[in-house]
Amino acid sequence: MFAYIQFMKSLYATLLPLILLVAACGQPAPAPKPDFLTADIDSTVKPGDDFFLFANGGWIKRTPIPDAESGWGLGNLVDEELYEREKKVNADALTQQAAQGTIAQQIGDFWYSAMDSAEIDKQGLAPLQDELKAIAAIASKADLPKVAAGLHLKGVSVLFNEYVGQDLKNSNKMAFQLGQGGLGMPNKDYYFKKDTSTVAVRNAYSHYLSQTFRQLGADSVQAMVKAGAILRLETRLAQASRELADLRDPYKNYHKMDRIGLQHLTTGFDWNVFFQEIGGGNLDSVIVGQPEFFTAINAELSTTPLQDWKDYFSFHLVLHSAPYLDSVTYGQYFDYMRSSSGVKTQKPRWKRVIDAENRVMGEALGQLFVKEYFNDTAKQRYSDLIENIRSAFKDRIAKLSWMSDSTKQRAYIKLAKMTKKVGYPDKWKDFSNMKIDRSSFARNMLSANEWWSHYSMGKLGKPVDRSEWGMPPQEYNAYYNPSNNEIVMTAAGFTIPGMKDADLDDAFVYGYAGANWIGHEMTHGFDDQGRQFDEYGNLKNWWQKEDSAQFAQRAQMIIRQFNEFIPVDTLHINGSATQGENIADLGGILLGLDAFRKTDTYKKGEKIGGYTPTQRFFLGYAYGWMAQQRKQALAKR
Repeated sequence: MFAYIQFMKSLYATLLPLILLVAACGQPAPAPKPDFLTADIDSTVKPGDDFFLFANGGWIKRTPIPDAESGWGLGNLVDEELYEREKKVNADALTQQAAQGTIAQQIGDFWYSAMDSAEIDKQGLAPLQDELKAIAAIASKADLPKVAAGLHLKGVSVLFNEYVGQDLKNSNKMAFQLGQGGLGMPNKDYYFKKDTSTVAVRNAYSHYLSQTFRQLGADSVQAMVKAGAILRLETRLAQASRELADLRDPYKNYHKMDRIGLQHLTTGFDWNVFFQEIGGGNLDSVIVGQPEFFTAINAELSTTPLQDWKDYFSFHLVLHSAPYLDSVTYGQYFDYMRSSSGVKTQKPRWKRVIDAENRVMGEALGQLFVKEYFNDTAKQRYSDLIENIRSAFKDRIAKLSWMSDSTKQRAYIKLAKMTKKVGYPDKWKDFSNMKIDRSSFARNMLSANEWWSHYSMGKLGKPVDRSEWGMPPQEYNAYYNPSNNEIVMTAAGFTIPGMKDADLDDAFVYGYAGANWIGHEMTHGFDDQGRQFDEYGNLKNWWQKEDSAQFAQRAQMIIRQFNEFIPVDTLHINGSATQGENIADLGGILLGLDAFRKTDTYKKGEKIGGYTPTQRFFLGYAYGWMAQQRKQALAKR
């Protein structure tokens, strides 16, 4: 009996695979999962003719730009997923009875105030009455510094720009910095260029100025007069502003001076009053980016009538606050803004609210985001990828025939000391003192901006916190910070819509994340600006003179190439102003490919979706650029 049982077991073990095979033959085979990367290919385009359209043309053909957007692409698709996730976070917070000062209380109250459109319309410009009264009460030009400081505290940068940041020549110290600004249009070119797109924006701005003054109480004739005066004032400020390309030279935009020196630049503006009001009474020095701009402001303070300054302040307060005010105020603002963006319809309110929330409480939302959407495995994958790109960069430096050994040794040191931040901060900011309630959307934004102003001023005189992040983890972005010699990669930057990170093949990841993000940002440490900072983040020349000349010669080739491109109408790309990004793009794809060629995936050569690893690398790189823009948005860029 025992022998029989053993025989039957052996027979069953032998026949079972055959039985299962026969059974399987009677069932339809599961359909292979479509390859997301090849789904967007337009096979009617030859890759050698236009690789972008070959890789992304299918998606572009079936995906029009939504009316509420100036462009549409991969970043927007990521944002759509994030919008829904953050909407749920806000809705959940709204129902909680959270304690004052907690993230849940702040998010819930912010959402409540911003989504109550009926109450916002009822309030009109009432949320700005305190600031408008302070402006109306200006009795002489001696009052301008105090009122200007009050506006700066709330994020309304009239006259000039200011911020607290690391001293470019001493990265261990935070410094108060001043620069040109105070314009209502995107940059100085909009005040002077005569191409069709720019003239259209300028005309829309003039109309918006007039509309706003009507809203502030002027009759139609007065409104036009006031609009003309402000446009002429800003045109003079624009005339005194430096060109975009000239702002790229860190040495030419660094002028450290004591308060006496600053006061000599603008004798008609009492800096003691301004600093006292914003919490910088103990400042002993400042860094001025463009001294000639502040000399021009001083001349304007002397010659421009007081009423023009009051009108200028009032207009910029409304301009800054319009997205958070009633539908009429926002509608006028939107009509102007779409002249430079091409957007046809307004975004849904809930998306605009999340955008605003991310501007002032992004890191608070980020704490909730990363718990669910960016795990430790993904973080480790991209941390390792950074090291592989770093290794490829070192090899590429070693092979440079034009760079001396002395400069190479310093480059190795800087590269090795480059800090990486991946996914999300190890230490989160404390927002508990930010005052947010349910009374007013606009007041909450002004209050949040004031919190950030005090937070920034509080850094003066304290050690630099190099662990701090400059953007929240759910922002689809990345950056290189020269003062910290660091690359920062957000969790959202690695997100692929509808995909889990574990399902992404290495060839794609090296082309998309390795080249587009990591290699790009790492190259910024050695582009025309980044190369001027040493391994500690200080503005310091560590290059041999001949090496600098060789670099400039090669950079000039890229500048000339991009100067020839005409993306819209008759507007050429400004190759000098964009050279940093162009250099980083070139460096990124070279480094990504170099690093990928060292991987087992590349060496095995196995195809996925019908494409070799190298082909998928380039398809992954192109995927990162999957987007299209309206011509107004291209012109603005």
